[in-house]
Amino acid sequence: SSGINAEWPLRPGTPIVFTANKKGLQQINTDMNDLKEKAVSGKLQPHEFQGGTFTISNLGMMGIDHFTAVINPPQSCILAVGSPAKKLVPADNEKGFNVQTTMSVSLSCDHRVVDGAVGAKWLAKLKSYLENPLKMLL
Repeated sequence: SSGINAEWPLRPGTPIVFTANKKGLQQINTDMNDLKEKAVSGKLQPHEFQGGTFTISNLGMMGIDHFTAVINPPQSCILAVGSPAKKLVPADNEKGFNVQTTMSVSLSCDHRVVDGAVGAKWLAKLKSYLENPLKMLL
């Protein structure tokens, strides 16, 4: 189950998308919108913000390039997502560079639960999905 840290007015905790690993992107989006509506209206129930294992914290939507997120106990990991930015990268072309959009993410893991090497492999897989989003739809 995954928690989503976002700008939730009057939120009592991190809303949880349960069994996110078994849902498609469209269903996760629907669940998140439902949770946001409940959070904004003050109708979020305790079972909807307790018991997650993984949180995504997106300060990128507020213009933050990079940050380190702190794990919400008793969860095992939190992914910090920064804002996308255009960057010059060396290239073998006439200009000698290309403009590429990059985004910073960092993963904090509770090493009592998730080994750092496992976290690094997970980040590498996430990177491959972000670089080729169609992979997520298969």
